[in-house]
Amino acid sequence: MPELTVTLTALHLIYLVGVIVILLVMVLRRDTPMVCILFLFLLGLTATGTLAGAVQTVFNASLYAAKEFMEIIATIALITALSKCLSDLGSDYLMMKPLSRIMCSPSVTWWILGVAMLAFSLFLWPSPSVALVGAIMLPLVIRKGLNPLAAAMAMNLFGHGIALSYDFVIQGAPAISASAAGIETSTILTAGAPLFITMGTVTVLSAFLLNRKSMGDSMVTLQGVKKTHPDPVSEATVSQETKADTVSRKAALFIAIFTPLAFLGDILLMFVFRLKGGDATSLVSGTATLLMVLGALLGFGLDAPEKVTDYLTHGFLFAIKIFAPVILIGAFFFMGGEGIISILGEQYQSGIMNDWAVWLAGKTPLNQYAAAFLQMVIGALTGLDGSGFSGLPLTGALSRTFSLITGGSVAVFAALGQITAIFVGGGTIVPWGIIPVAAICNVSPLELARKNLLPVLIGFGCTFIVACLLI
Repeated sequence: MPELTVTLTALHLIYLVGVIVILLVMVLRRDTPMVCILFLFLLGLTATGTLAGAVQTVFNASLYAAKEFMEIIATIALITALSKCLSDLGSDYLMMKPLSRIMCSPSVTWWILGVAMLAFSLFLWPSPSVALVGAIMLPLVIRKGLNPLAAAMAMNLFGHGIALSYDFVIQGAPAISASAAGIETSTILTAGAPLFITMGTVTVLSAFLLNRKSMGDSMVTLQGVKKTHPDPVSEATVSQETKADTVSRKAALFIAIFTPLAFLGDILLMFVFRLKGGDATSLVSGTATLLMVLGALLGFGLDAPEKVTDYLTHGFLFAIKIFAPVILIGAFFFMGGEGIISILGEQYQSGIMNDWAVWLAGKTPLNQYAAAFLQMVIGALTGLDGSGFSGLPLTGALSRTFSLITGGSVAVFAALGQITAIFVGGGTIVPWGIIPVAAICNVSPLELARKNLLPVLIGFGCTFIVACLLI
């Protein structure tokens, strides 16, 4: 049973003020990196007691965040490079043409994209699934009239929301929660099933109903700028006629067929060798890189070396442009979790936000319903670091404590903590946790987080009601 007491220091108070200020700045729709830098400096000054230590903390935290994000940056860069190659060849149009018949409207397209993302994510986890679905399906759904922000919502809520929080196939999240709670993984999956189903169903239905009228809007926000999408049919037709003069149709057709087959081979390898997480993502990213090179060779011949350089430059410039501000934002919020050990040293063994969660649990009068609500709040707090998984050991351990105190179900408490931690940090709410989807869809992460917020909060409310009936 975890000790529900913790000593709060000036470091904890400064961090909490920083979180509140950053959230307020986000609500005002202003950029937050400058605020994050200032609070990193204050945290460093408080922790080290020296001006030099404060300055070093700003850099060390930024470097730590950059290392943490590097896998995602490289993945997005390489997938973007492949997408540019497919577009130049005309293979993206040919590859998606067979699916165009069933995508008869933006609304239908939204559900097809979401269910596809859910299916991929359950078996592969969301990170590699974002790359796969983004490379294969995204060009088509945009051409079918679904705006990029709606597409990002579908991929995000179905993948990083439903699939990652329930995770009944790979069972990574429930295994962590169950281990900390001292129960079997199957117990969480069984007893918590009504909660996971309620959260997922209510959230996606709310998102669909709240945004149904704007899903096919021709005016969509891309990185905060209004852009008009040309007519997809005429654009595709003109594009194909233009490219036919310079690019071999046989090469375009071969790459259109070979690309999905190559990614299907990746999926089979993941099953055979039980690859998941970073290993699965690296397999997809490496495949994308090789496909890009193959496409350049077949489509452009002697010009292929220069084309590959252009595609890589395009991909990495795009990825760095997206991540430049996020690295500084992440640097601050990593201080709330286990990142503080690498940033400030071994003397800090728990994240600042985790300390606040434990303090809150020890100060709140508890009955079953109050404990259920508190577990959801604590899960959400631990998710603010943008991980989702980092808070599961804490929410799992607290679920057993809350059960002993109130007599409620350990599995229900654990499921509640798991749902909120992952939906917030895993993530669908915090902008620094939803960068992969936002980058692939070329939308603002802040705008995507705002769009997700209300449906997720409605889901939380309904899930809490169901939990009160089960607990």
